[in-house]
Amino acid sequence: MKNKKAVVLILFLSMGFASVAQGATPPPPMPPPPPGLPIDGGLLLLFALAFSFGIYKAYKIANKTV
Repeated sequence: MKNKKAVVLILFLSMGFASVAQGATPPPPMPPPPPGLPIDGGLLLLFALAFSFGIYKAYKIANKTV
């Protein structure tokens, strides 16, 4: 009798786990990003900073005394 109860319990648990695993639905696909995003905002300022930093480093290296 004890063995039959264990078999029935295992049977019901395995069916319950199977039904829970099959109940999940996949998420919807992500929407595409909006078109026309700017990638060059502040590019002129970045170029000016890089150019001035290069001049500064060249000046420091040229005036370096060893």
